[in-house]
Amino acid sequence: MGEATAVVLAEVGAERQRQDARWGQQDHAPEVWLMVLAEEVGEANQAAFEHLFPRFDKHAAQRGPRSPADYRRELVQVAAVAVAAIESLDRQSGSAPS
Repeated sequence: MGEATAVVLAEVGAERQRQDARWGQQDHAPEVWLMVLAEEVGEANQAAFEHLFPRFDKHAAQRGPRSPADYRRELVQVAAVAVAAIESLDRQSGSAPS
């Protein structure tokens, strides 16, 4: 694993800790996890879209224009939710990582 990958995975791990601190352990059904993941992907999509097309950003006046950093932050959340879904699935099925 390269250094860049290690840095990103550490950020995903930190986001997982933040999520657990906020919500506690989540054990949703797989279809619920897919809805949560889709919502996060939608937020990433919105961040990228509003960066590329700022005239459509309804909240730019309050928070400023969207940046690639906003998109990146949303992608870290997408990855962390995907990890949370995998962890939940493993707990529910009783399977350990291989």
